Amino acid sequence: MEILVVIAIITILTSIVAINVLHKPAEAKIVATKANLKSLQTAVQMYKTDNGFLPTQQQGLQALVSKVTTEPVPATFPQDGYLSSRTLPKDAWSREFIYLSPGRKGESFEIISYGSDGEPGGDGDAADLSSSNQ
Repeated sequence: MEILVVIAIITILTSIVAINVLHKPAEAKIVATKANLKSLQTAVQMYKTDNGFLPTQQQGLQALVSKVTTEPVPATFPQDGYLSSRTLPKDAWSREFIYLSPGRKGESFEIISYGSDGEPGGDGDAADLSSSNQ
């Protein structure tokens, strides 16, 4: 009987630990994607401050790492771009961020990750993450 009680306790503890460990990677990916969204949002705002206008939707976020040649062309562009890297970050699921100008709710721009499923909508780690919610 005592052995059964010990096995039951070990099973319960193992289940609790497994559930907590399995959910942490999803949370970590959400946190990392939100951090990248904030970084991109700040870079777009710096671009606007320097140039008086936002990158167009056609120019996209690439305008933050290399000087665009399509109108409107920025008069000034930092030698190293607006990000700490010459490549655009991806979301935690290795997908490119989506840049909208204007945003879906009337904001001047919006940067979106569609979460783990890569599709609009969803719940949990599949929920959309947007610069509008930061």
